[in-house]
Amino acid sequence: MHVQWVLELSLAVNRALDTKAVIAAVDAEAGRDPFLVALGERVRRLRARRGMTRKELAGAARVSERHLANLEHGVGNASILVLLQIARAFNCVLAELVGDVTTSSPEWLLIRELLEQRSEADLQRAREALSSLFVGNGIAGSSRNKTKQIALIGLRGAGKSTLGRLLAAEIGYPFVELSKEIERVAGCGILEIHSLYGSTAYRRYERRALEEALQLYPEMVLATPGGLVSEPATMNVMLAHCFTVWVRATPEDHMARVVAQGDLRPMVGSKEAMADLKRILASREAFYSKADYVCFTSNRSLEACLEELSGHIRQMAEQAA
Repeated sequence: MHVQWVLELSLAVNRALDTKAVIAAVDAEAGRDPFLVALGERVRRLRARRGMTRKELAGAARVSERHLANLEHGVGNASILVLLQIARAFNCVLAELVGDVTTSSPEWLLIRELLEQRSEADLQRAREALSSLFVGNGIAGSSRNKTKQIALIGLRGAGKSTLGRLLAAEIGYPFVELSKEIERVAGCGILEIHSLYGSTAYRRYERRALEEALQLYPEMVLATPGGLVSEPATMNVMLAHCFTVWVRATPEDHMARVVAQGDLRPMVGSKEAMADLKRILASREAFYSKADYVCFTSNRSLEACLEELSGHIRQMAEQAA
C-alpha cells in the first residue's frame, strides 16, 4: 500500500512538473527576446546551409540537443562559451553567429559603408573585383580562360556526376570528382574524415583538394560536393578560376535520384526528409545562383541537357579565345 502511494505521488509530481514546463515554454515563447530569436534563426540557417542535423551540430559543438533546440527557438540564453563552440563547429567567426562580422576594424566599417544599400549586381561586381585582387594567389593560370576548368555545383541528386562525365567526354576534358580528390588528400574516406576529424577538418581538406585539382588539371570538368558552397573561402576560389554551372533540379527529383542510387535513408520519415531537403536547398540557393550558368535537369532528357550545356561551353570558349 505504501509503495502504491509513493508511485501515485511520483506520477502526480511528474505531471505537475510537465505542466509547469509547458506553461514556462508558452510564457517564454510569448516574451522571447528579439536578439535571441534572431540568433536562433542564424543558427538554423547556418546549420541548414551546411546540411547538418541538430544532432550532428550538437555533437560537433559538444552541447546537448535540448540546449541547442532552445537556442534555435529563441528561448535559450546561451553563454559566450557555448556560442563559441557552435561557431567553431560551423567554422565561422563568432561575430557572424551573433550578427555582424563587419565591425572588427576601421577598414571593415569603411568597406561596409561603401557597400551598404548597393544592388545585388553592384555587390557582385565588387566581389569579382576583389577576387581578381586577392583570390587564388599561388594557383597557376588564374587569369586564363575559365571555360578550361568547368565546375558543376548543386545538391546531391541534381545529376552532376552523370552529366559531368558525358560533358567531359563531349569536349575532350578529363572528368574529376572532388570527393575522390578529398579522399586522396586526406588519405581516407569521406565518412572517416568526418568521424575521425570532424566537419571543420573536412572543409580544410575540401579547400586543399580544390586548389590541388586546379593545379593538376589545367583542363577538366569537376563535379563538386553539394555542401562546398557553404564555405565562402572555397566558393570564392572556385568562382575565380572555374566556369561554374549550377546543375539544378526540383526537390522531388533530388529525393527520387538519391533513392535510385541506393540510399534508402530519406524514405525513413519521408515528410521530415523532404522538409529538410527543401530547407537545405533554400539556404544554399543564393550561393548556387552565383554560378556562371544554370542547367535545369528536371523533366528533361539527359541528351537535351548535355546538348544545351556543351553548346553553351563551346560558345563561351570561342568568345574568350
